[in-house]
Amino acid sequence: MAEKPEDLNLPNAVITRIIKEALPDGVNVSKEARRAISQAASVFVLYATSCANNFALKAKRKTLNAADVLAAMEEMEFERFLEPLRAALEVYKKGQKGKKEVSEQKRKEKEKKADCEHEKSKEDEEGEDEEEQRMEEEAEEGEDEVEN
Repeated sequence: MAEKPEDLNLPNAVITRIIKEALPDGVNVSKEARRAISQAASVFVLYATSCANNFALKAKRKTLNAADVLAAMEEMEFERFLEPLRAALEVYKKGQKGKKEVSEQKRKEKEKKADCEHEKSKEDEEGEDEEEQRMEEEAEEGEDEVEN
């Protein structure tokens, strides 16, 4: 855990991007204002995490989940953000599900390819064994002819 809240500031690039997306074009923000917003965002994240952690502890869990965060937002009286957060969470879950499906499909294709290669190498080995056996038989026949 960080010793001071200042140690937990969000990256300046992230703060700058959020500010630019939130404000209309042509609005400038001073360095001092960006710093203040960054500190405020860090304090908010710490407070929201602490509140969410309290809900997890009440449920005798060590892991925070989305329901804890949503309950914390309500407790902090940020109810107006609940619906946008739920919508964003749903989008995230769908994206994760899609990634998981793609990953699973790739894994199955990889296994299928490995199985095919294994079968091919097995067939090649069998073909080589048959060829070797045929050559041995021919050599034996050749020896028999030489003896006759």
